[in-house]
Amino acid sequence: MDVLLNYTGHTDPGGAAIRRDLDRLSISKVSVGEMDNNAYLLVCKASNEALLVDAAAEPTRLADLIGATDERPDLRHLVTTHRHADHWQALGAIAGMFEPRLIAHPLDAPELPAPMDEFVEDGDTIAFGEIELEVVHLRGHTPGSVALLYRGEDRPHLFTGDSLFPGGPGKTWSAEDNEQLITDLEERVFDRLGDDTWFYPGHGDDSTLGAERPHLSEWKSRGW
Repeated sequence: MDVLLNYTGHTDPGGAAIRRDLDRLSISKVSVGEMDNNAYLLVCKASNEALLVDAAAEPTRLADLIGATDERPDLRHLVTTHRHADHWQALGAIAGMFEPRLIAHPLDAPELPAPMDEFVEDGDTIAFGEIELEVVHLRGHTPGSVALLYRGEDRPHLFTGDSLFPGGPGKTWSAEDNEQLITDLEERVFDRLGDDTWFYPGHGDDSTLGAERPHLSEWKSRGW
């Protein structure tokens, strides 16, 4: 698979992956499946251990991203951000190929196609190599949706699943769920993290909290 090193946050379905190299972590993003799902491969540079966020679709392309040489990253963990089927179509295949530790929130785990090895709650950490990710439980899109926060040397990096996109929160199915998601985003994301925080959603392009923060009141007022 082609991997472009000029990271912009934009990938095309079926196109090349893009990679961002931080001091201690590399982040590779690829779009897979008919719904332009993003999968993210995070690799600790010190240990070459890796974590995959959402084995959404196209297991062969995901395996190509991980690689086949002796130097390929050692995929130790696979986190599913939430239970919707477009985010786990390749979970079983990737689990069979690489045998990573499967992780999800307990409220969404029963609807996933394989048993989880580990459940995570808000405030938990997931470690691989010298990297730690903080779990942020964001209720509303699904009961067990989670985001993953890496406090990088340059800025925070947040993998939001379908809970936050450029332009607003993810889809909800009731006014109560919408209110819950906006509240969690405000209290657990925007109130805790700065404008330079770069976030990586489950579909489409990336953005920053600074670009979205001015629109919080609009999200509240427009309702569900």
